Amino acid sequence: MHLDTILGLITERETAARRNADQIRAQITTLTSELTRIDAELTDLVTTRNTLRMLAATEFTADNPTVTSSAYQQILAVLGASGTGMRAKDICLALDIEPLPKHVEGARAKLKRLVSRNVLIENEPGMFTLAPKGT
Repeated sequence: MHLDTILGLITERETAARRNADQIRAQITTLTSELTRIDAELTDLVTTRNTLRMLAATEFTADNPTVTSSAYQQILAVLGASGTGMRAKDICLALDIEPLPKHVEGARAKLKRLVSRNVLIENEPGMFTLAPKGT
């Protein structure tokens, strides 16, 4: 083999190695960018979880849920003003909330939570009234 042939082979090999190195560098850049994005998402998820746990712990363990949530205050105000029992749909209407099933079910869940805390009573299924004071 001649020296020129050997040098040509080395040049071809060097060019191929540079091309491979450039491709790998591009992949590393892409993967680093993706990893940064995923790390940021994980941080956001941890923050969201911690915030929700804090809010849930405050709302669901409070002795008086009316203190921790304006939604409960509004429900109690509507029931107090009515003086009679109301259904979840009626409470939605009184609060100017469109009585879609998801809203009615959300209100019903809050009402049931207030019943479990002895703030409301459910004399008949779906009919909620304020509990007498002292219960």
